[in-house]
Amino acid sequence: MSFENLREIVDFAIEKEQEAADFYLEASEQEPFSGSKEMLKEFAQQELKHKHMLENLEDHGVDDSIQDYNFKWIKDIKRSNYMEDIEYKPGMGYRDMLLLAMKREEKALDLYRDLHDKADDQKVKDLFKVLRQEEAKHKLSLESIYDDYMAEMGD
Repeated sequence: MSFENLREIVDFAIEKEQEAADFYLEASEQEPFSGSKEMLKEFAQQELKHKHMLENLEDHGVDDSIQDYNFKWIKDIKRSNYMEDIEYKPGMGYRDMLLLAMKREEKALDLYRDLHDKADDQKVKDLFKVLRQEEAKHKLSLESIYDDYMAEMGD
């Protein structure tokens, strides 16, 4: 992936956030358990919030409100790091949906890590750091849900 400028980077990230939101909304419609359905809808809303942050960067520069963001260490249990990529298929089972979601968050985390490392402006770096932490939260949540689900299934 090669970008000519910050705008191309941000446009790419905006596209990825919209794809993630669409994925979580579609997944929520297929989810039979209300708690999981609501979690997936919440993830979709968070991805749209990330998209808005990136659009704001394009339109107005980095919002000073990210300076107030509460950074904290998010544990990475790396469950998805040892799993193969799978492709989305309508009607796929809950386990596979969790696997796919975990891999998506892992890739988003990697994307924002790379973008952070390539950014020159400190405020832009800070924005990517915020987005990186948000994706790390999603990844940890999904990996924890996956572990709980697999334990319930006897694995």
